[in-house]
Amino acid sequence: MSDEHRPGLTGSPLDRADHIRQDDAALAEVQGSLRARLLRLDDLFPALDEMGALGWGSIAECDERHELLFLGFDGETPCFAPLDEEAPSAGQRAYEVWRHLAQLPPGQAAIYGTARGLIEWHRRHRFCGSCGGGTILGKGGWQRTCGGCGAEQFPRIDPVVIMLAEHAGKALVGRQSRFPPGNYSALAGFVEPGESLEEAVARELKEEAGVEALSVRYLASQPWPFPGSLMMACIAPVADPEITLDPNELEDARWVDREQVRAALSRDPQAPFTAPPPFAIAHTLLRAWAGAGE
Repeated sequence: MSDEHRPGLTGSPLDRADHIRQDDAALAEVQGSLRARLLRLDDLFPALDEMGALGWGSIAECDERHELLFLGFDGETPCFAPLDEEAPSAGQRAYEVWRHLAQLPPGQAAIYGTARGLIEWHRRHRFCGSCGGGTILGKGGWQRTCGGCGAEQFPRIDPVVIMLAEHAGKALVGRQSRFPPGNYSALAGFVEPGESLEEAVARELKEEAGVEALSVRYLASQPWPFPGSLMMACIAPVADPEITLDPNELEDARWVDREQVRAALSRDPQAPFTAPPPFAIAHTLLRAWAGAGE
């Protein structure tokens, strides 16, 4: 995929160095290195420096209530993020962070997304799902182990399909009531047990908008750490453009042509809707679809 269509929150420059995670002695050595750097966070929000980039400090800035999450190496520099397990989750829709994501270069946004996703996962898995016992961090933050039954847990992500239905040169966009006025996006939903991605796309389109997918083609994926999803973008031609809304899911849905999508993506004040921000894969999906007609 071209850089123009590369999803946001991808392209991290870090080497995750799995072999270091597996070796307690090696992990302790890199943690004690004078090169080691700590990602500066205000709870779950990035503390940017004066240039608007991610802020980094010394490991010594980490106080006793924090544990260290090993993010990987930036060149020869080991990078960590602080974890305060006692802090409450910021929730899935922490829109305050969006202005930071719009400002950060793609690689730095990907580093932040990795750190945030890991922190969110740890805060939700402090107790064992098998016996209820407390869990402890291991492998530099990439595992938790139950102190009671010994069950091991690893960071998990929730698969989500996000898709554009298309018909006769138009794409279907929708909005939920929680969206800012005028904002529309691609339709989306969680993949359920026993479903393929294609089946999930077809089901969500039918449930939310009443349209029948004829086929499904995959475009790209994006990690979305709010709190921990993998968004998989698809395009699905449909047989009939008639929309039947599920009001529990959507406030409105409409068909838009490529010229209208291009206007929205360029923030034209005359555009019929406001597009998702560039770091969201819905933006990538709309841009790829609009460009396919050029």
